[in-house]
Amino acid sequence: MNPPEPGAASIAAPLRVPQGPVAHSAGELAADERQAAASWRGRRDFVVRRAMAVSDMVAIAAAALVAFLVTPVSGHGVQFIWALPTLPAWVALFGVYGVYQRESKRIGPTTLEDLPATFHALVVGTLALWLYYRVVPAHDLVYMQALVFGVLGIALTSLIRLAVRRGVPALLGRERVLFLGEAPSLPALVRKIRAHPEYGLEPVGLVSRDSRNGEADGLPVLGRLEDASLSELVERHDIERLIVSRAGASDETMLELLQECRDLSLKISLLPAQVDAIGPSVEVDDIEGITVLGLNPLTLARSSRFLKRSMDIVGATVGLLLLSPLIALVAIAVKLDSRGSVLFTQRRIGRKGRIFQVLKFRTMVPGAERQVEELFERSEDPNWLLLEHDPRVTRVGRVLRLTSLDELPQLWNVLKGDMSLVGPRPLIETEDATVSGWARTRLDLAPGITGLWQVLGRTSTPFEEMVKLDYLYVTNWSLWLDVKLLLRTLPVVVHRRGAN
Repeated sequence: MNPPEPGAASIAAPLRVPQGPVAHSAGELAADERQAAASWRGRRDFVVRRAMAVSDMVAIAAAALVAFLVTPVSGHGVQFIWALPTLPAWVALFGVYGVYQRESKRIGPTTLEDLPATFHALVVGTLALWLYYRVVPAHDLVYMQALVFGVLGIALTSLIRLAVRRGVPALLGRERVLFLGEAPSLPALVRKIRAHPEYGLEPVGLVSRDSRNGEADGLPVLGRLEDASLSELVERHDIERLIVSRAGASDETMLELLQECRDLSLKISLLPAQVDAIGPSVEVDDIEGITVLGLNPLTLARSSRFLKRSMDIVGATVGLLLLSPLIALVAIAVKLDSRGSVLFTQRRIGRKGRIFQVLKFRTMVPGAERQVEELFERSEDPNWLLLEHDPRVTRVGRVLRLTSLDELPQLWNVLKGDMSLVGPRPLIETEDATVSGWARTRLDLAPGITGLWQVLGRTSTPFEEMVKLDYLYVTNWSLWLDVKLLLRTLPVVVHRRGAN
């Protein structure tokens, strides 16, 4: 067995999983009691899958009813009644696309992640519905009915699924998580889980290789697996999911762990042993039983850059046209609130290290930049100026920062090509000077008005993690990723998460 990576404790040594059905300690539950407890732990997935199936049938039925009512075709009631027998088939179709099965594998599944599969399933299902109505004794499904049904189907299934996913943690509580083995990324992972309740996880404790007590990586140490079996820990702390550090563990150890988790109806997630900055776009391949991870190309194709730039031009143009009245009102408010110019410009580092002037509405008193060195002693982050209460911010500026309205002029930066709607955070020169090595990959794309750093916490994200998030964004870029981040930005701004 290869030695563990530096800084990552191996789980192989302490992991003593029982071999076979009779290899249990005297303190464990009897077989029938263990089976009952495992069944209880599986109720979350049982409830979620069936609630989602019912919600999907409700959404499809509602979409069909509205589609028949708003179109000028006679016999609405008869047409709608013939749609009801197809509802189980819709659940089966969504199941074919893996919508329900992914609930038990993913952490914090989001409605946006399901949107491509839902869209494709609705297209296929609507075509099948059109063929179905040509066979049954009802009017043929006309184009307008199919269009209204498809659009409403996507909207209603997504909204009701979101309600179900929000309601299950309120009904059953958060999913209790046990961590096995240390890893360099574990402290950040625990902190992010606690900072984002939408994942629906509750960190319970850590099973460590060391015999130390107290806390480690922000978690209470619950002991070692050589002192207590996995089943005892699971029963004692009502664990529903394990997150395992793969570093240093042999294949035999992992297979035994997976078997034990299956017997206990536990869900399991693995922290990659090599690097924690792989990203979500990894593809899992199988070569004769050997798992191989495929990563995105390190450089974007010309077609990808063209698509991204096209979306920037269209989005910035539409945004400037629609928001021009609001931009004018904000400009008047800034001018009346304090002396000085309406706009604030600052040198930032753009794509490939090119310097450009970023535009913002002024939120501070004139000469605010001259006070940076004096205020840096009070900064909460050593890499950039981060103050809970910045005395330089004006009254209107405080409102603009909380609502992110100060960034509206950056739509002009996007139109010019200096920035993108979505991208890495635009750094000033002194901040950029601290970024080196692999992290310079963040400069392969133009900085964005929003991005992973904006969605996942803005100024509450430490500088080092922000740099890693930028790296993840660049190396995992896709047009769908940009769309998701744009859609997720609005709720973050409304809830003022990480606003400074």
